[in-house]
Amino acid sequence: MPETISAGEVPIVNVFDDKYRFEVPAYQRPYSWTTEQAGELLDDLLYATRDVESAESVSEYSPYFLGSIVIIKEGDAEPRAEVVDGQQRITTLTILFCALRELATNEWARYFDAYVRETSNPLAGISGRFRLAVRERDRAFFQNNIQLMGKLPELVSQSAPNLPDSQRRMFENAKHMWERVSELSEDKRAILATFIIQRCFLVVVSTTDQASAYRIFAVMNDRGLDLSPTDILKAQIIGGMNSDIRSKYTNIWESREEEVGRDGFREIFVHIRMIRLKRKMRGTLQQEFQDNILKGVDGARFIDDTLVPYAKAWDAATHASYESASGSECVNESLRHLNRLDNFDWIPPAMAFLKRRDRDSRETVGFFRDLERLAYGLFLTRADVNSRIGRYTGVIGRVESGEDLFKASPLQLQAGEKTAILAALNGQIYDRNRVSRVGRALLLRLDTLMADAGVIYSHPIISIEHVLPQNPARDSEWASNFSQEERDEWTGRLANLVLLSRRKNSRARNFDFDRKKNEYFNKGGVSTFALTSGVLAESEWTPAVLERRQRRLINALKDEWRLG
Repeated sequence: MPETISAGEVPIVNVFDDKYRFEVPAYQRPYSWTTEQAGELLDDLLYATRDVESAESVSEYSPYFLGSIVIIKEGDAEPRAEVVDGQQRITTLTILFCALRELATNEWARYFDAYVRETSNPLAGISGRFRLAVRERDRAFFQNNIQLMGKLPELVSQSAPNLPDSQRRMFENAKHMWERVSELSEDKRAILATFIIQRCFLVVVSTTDQASAYRIFAVMNDRGLDLSPTDILKAQIIGGMNSDIRSKYTNIWESREEEVGRDGFREIFVHIRMIRLKRKMRGTLQQEFQDNILKGVDGARFIDDTLVPYAKAWDAATHASYESASGSECVNESLRHLNRLDNFDWIPPAMAFLKRRDRDSRETVGFFRDLERLAYGLFLTRADVNSRIGRYTGVIGRVESGEDLFKASPLQLQAGEKTAILAALNGQIYDRNRVSRVGRALLLRLDTLMADAGVIYSHPIISIEHVLPQNPARDSEWASNFSQEERDEWTGRLANLVLLSRRKNSRARNFDFDRKKNEYFNKGGVSTFALTSGVLAESEWTPAVLERRQRRLINALKDEWRLG
């Protein structure tokens, strides 16, 4: 049968009727509209009806456009319509109809219900099916709590139940609609409902061919619909599968997406793209996948062999949750340090290794120790993004080739790089441009070397303080112990910096050393940071003390990162 495509403005009265029985296929993204988006839709409708005096006068008002939907439908004789795009609007409108129905006090409840489900007629063989069937995962919840007459009041009387994200959105929007609509008078509710049914329109784009529907879907997304690249890729990958395996792979896809969240799921695709293409992005994420990664690739194989193992690797890398019979704590310690950096360019090589070469525990521990060393080296010397990408893609290539990672490898530091890192460590660590990006991550890394093994930081606030203040008073002991030249040399260097588990106190910054040590650094009894405890053991703070402390701290990092 040749494909046909039709498009036209259809009034809501002809959308929610027997010509269409909408079904959201399992491979579609979850329902995701928040109360902000649902509330905006209701606000727009209420604003459009602000001057309408009665339901009878609705016909005098201009048509109102609600957007568009894309469906796959076999023709006029078959009501089943698979929703390729537009489920957010149709689902939200259905929730609004249900709220209006439950608040109606007369025969209007029956009128509203007709837009939620077909009128049952056993003599004619009509079972009264719902006009919208949401995704299978959410269908029972939506039907039993929102679409069935009489159920919504019980649902919205609850506090937020423990539900999956999509069902929680349905619950929140139902409660929001219920509360907003219940504030309206009965006449205003009748005006609103009549306006939606008679004067609101959707552009319905209908095709008999699945491929055409996805082409339209992608084009509309490119022109501004609120869809993520992974939504488009999901439609392409799973929508193109045979129906007998589509449900299985939808569950696999959505389980991973729910586990990591939509933002994390997109990050996984970004990193997969880097692993596979080993270069900066030249187009959109969606286009790069379609042109370079998915072309000619079986969708099921992509999910089984690429998406699932890389999602597992991403989760282990970003949550420092690597599991193994041996060496896991050493690997996770390196991953915790890596996650404190201000860039995530190290994640693709970490994912590539965990997917391909996570077999030998000694090699795995060695790889992540050296990846941490490389990443901090690039971080401290402020290598730009192009330099970082070039270096990490070199590591990925070596991981994939199976070659030795520990000899003459992009993973290893060269002699000149070690010298540059030591120079950066011995320079000004803290300044207004570098404090949050370099200082905190470096000091936490150093603190773990000074503290007991296995220390994990969980403080909600971690700030950096100077022992020697940045702007001491002229009559203070700081001014007598340090010349201006010595203050310029030492104030922002490693030896003079400590960590606090609270916000800075501007009043205490310029206390003399003994008072600052006892009242500020040791507030609450004992400092939780080894670097700060080391300061408490000093009886004075002078250039000689700083010189000794600087040597000790840099030597600790020099030994840990093998910079000698």
